[in-house]
Amino acid sequence: MTAGLFISFEGIDGAGKSSHVEGLAEAFRLQGRAMTVTREPGGTPLAEKLRTLALNDPMDPLTEALLMFAARRDHVLNVIEPALARGDVVLCDRFTDATFAYQGGGRGFDLEVLRGLERWVQAVPALPAGTLRQPHLTLWFDLAPEIAAARLAGARVPDKFESQPVEFFRRVAAGYAARMAADPGRFARIAADQPREAVWNDVVAALRGRGWLT
Repeated sequence: MTAGLFISFEGIDGAGKSSHVEGLAEAFRLQGRAMTVTREPGGTPLAEKLRTLALNDPMDPLTEALLMFAARRDHVLNVIEPALARGDVVLCDRFTDATFAYQGGGRGFDLEVLRGLERWVQAVPALPAGTLRQPHLTLWFDLAPEIAAARLAGARVPDKFESQPVEFFRRVAAGYAARMAADPGRFARIAADQPREAVWNDVVAALRGRGWLT
């Protein structure tokens, strides 16, 4: 059986990552791969309820982080792990890097607490002790916060994160950069300020470079 593959899409709001998820899913389908396309926070009925709370209700940073990781645990156990066991390609619109970027970078929440939650939540029975479930590849759509804000202006009613000031997103972007620096082999940085076709070409090149697309 073909081994499962886990790819996450990351970036600040307005970076354009979500618009490439379905395109990549179709590219894999054309190669005969079974797909699971999902998102975080969310992906299960319980996690979607927690998403609504986390994105809209006021709460302190610890409560927010706990909700994100509670949703993630349900998602990992009930969607991601079964899909990988079947040999699916899993495309996930955001995963743990987003929590470190938004709650850690943007909110300034204690990174050591987040690392502890990461160790608890992403330890799964299918992996050896001490190993965490992480994406095989994270596509980071890197975009200047000012450009992202201009893209989002008037696009939709913003949630509590999208409505944050540009300085918040500068800290989020720095949080993503720190995660990439800590685990560079897992990341592919995509320059998201290019025309859409050029961004897509970079996404495909990142997958082809790992031998996952032909």
